[in-house]
Amino acid sequence: MGIIAWIILGLLAGAIAKILLPGRDPGGFIGTTLIGIAGAFIGGWISARWLHHPVSKSFFDGATWAAAIGGSLVLLIAYRILFGNSRD
Repeated sequence: MGIIAWIILGLLAGAIAKILLPGRDPGGFIGTTLIGIAGAFIGGWISARWLHHPVSKSFFDGATWAAAIGGSLVLLIAYRILFGNSRD
């Protein structure tokens, strides 16, 4: 997959992570989408590096989506822990 596909996957993964983890985010919509893009890259890298499951070249591979959504969830949780009280 090319960089554009990873960005689109990251946007969708960020939206899915937001649905799975509802609540108020410190960064709003833009912050959540950027976290989704970063989560897709990090999830794919972790999957290929340590789980010995390289991401597929297909956009519709389930493992690729799971890695992207998992990475987005981890980053979203960390972001909420670090900056969760900044909008109170």
